[in-house]
Amino acid sequence: MNETDSTLPPLLARIAHPSMVADLSPADKQILATELRQTIIRTVAANGGHLAPSLGVVELTLALLSVFDPEEDKLVWDVGHQSYAWKLLTGRSENFHTLRQLGGISGFPKIEESPFDHFGVGHSSTSVSAALGMAMARDLAGKKNHVLAVIGDGSLTGGLAFEGLNQAGDMGRRLIVVLNDNEMSISHNVGALSLFLSRNMERGWARRVRREVKDWLKSIPGIGDEMAEYAHRTHRSLKTVFTPGMLFEALRFNYIGPVNGHNIEELERHLRMAAKGRRPLESCRLLKKAGENFAWAKPRGRVRRRNSQPNGREWQRARARPPFGKGGRKLCLGEAPRA
Repeated sequence: MNETDSTLPPLLARIAHPSMVADLSPADKQILATELRQTIIRTVAANGGHLAPSLGVVELTLALLSVFDPEEDKLVWDVGHQSYAWKLLTGRSENFHTLRQLGGISGFPKIEESPFDHFGVGHSSTSVSAALGMAMARDLAGKKNHVLAVIGDGSLTGGLAFEGLNQAGDMGRRLIVVLNDNEMSISHNVGALSLFLSRNMERGWARRVRREVKDWLKSIPGIGDEMAEYAHRTHRSLKTVFTPGMLFEALRFNYIGPVNGHNIEELERHLRMAAKGRRPLESCRLLKKAGENFAWAKPRGRVRRRNSQPNGREWQRARARPPFGKGGRKLCLGEAPRA
């Protein structure tokens, strides 16, 4: 087993129960986000693991625990390797240094490990179907808790995810789907659906043009404010048609977004909108960066930012070893002539 520093940062060490996150001030939540990233980076540097995905959902994890009741509400991560921050905040921080070690913390959600892991999962595209089953069980039991599926844009390209969305739209159970969009899966996403999901009317140039048009409209005497408001409503309608909102709306989900996935207060506000929505099916799309606040872990072409040991001698040793896939391929080719 690698020697990993088990010392926790001060604020993280005080989180004895996930419900305590909701009571923190916005400033403390920012501090906690920094401490979570430091802990994840330090542990993955020693033990290996999925670095960028978990760094990217730190603010989302804090917002989820601030808006929803971790004792009652059910949450499914898709893919499960995004759950490191969730593990740290749900009673496993003291043992987090054993991540992915024999007898230690699992690298994925594990029902036997914690009552806050509601679905044991390592593969992608399973969250919507699993969450829909939980929603059905909730309704049969006469309960009122929320059920959420947090699904990455890479996972959403899987057929099983669409089966779940299709069935959810038909059944109309109360369900929230959070699209965690960082334009990556194990490597860069490909295919027509990925191109559709990457449509975005919130880019810098688009915001600048909208702001200039809005200022110009408001300058018109008498009717300027009314025209600016009409233009704003038109923009919202067009955004639903020309962005992934159209996909979710077609499947009977109420689409909210896109939302800045690294702004905790904005995340909380939109998640509350989804929780209080009048329609049974709610979807909220987050735009975020894998490996946020750690430049090495951000996307750089291929997959080196995923399973990684990003600094120190451990990383040098890891780089010296051939990747598992390459080693397996070489072994198979060497054995082929004997077959």
